[in-house]
Amino acid sequence: MKLFNKKEVPLIQNAGGAIITKSIYEGKSKLKWLFREEGANPADCGWRAIGDTDTQEYIDNPNNLIIVDFNTLANIEPAVLAVYDMPIGADLTFHFDESGRYFTDSNTGSRIKMY
Repeated sequence: MKLFNKKEVPLIQNAGGAIITKSIYEGKSKLKWLFREEGANPADCGWRAIGDTDTQEYIDNPNNLIIVDFNTLANIEPAVLAVYDMPIGADLTFHFDESGRYFTDSNTGSRIKMY
């Protein structure tokens, strides 16, 4: 079961594929980590998303990962649109609290300016 029931909206033309955990896709966890690596092929934009409840054991099992269009991830969590153009090597932590939705650099803790 998908997290969202409404029709998916394409937000970025030819955004490419992303690998996300099934727990995010199924709505069992919320986005927590987002990182970008070299794409495996030209159709792969390189973004990878891990949920807040995903353990190392969970993500080490390839059956728990799925390839989706980046727009699918953006329809689940629209904040990812603000960081889509970040370079390979970006390693981000997603926060959702009383101050809003935002990313920090996972290595430095610095808040990423999103707008």
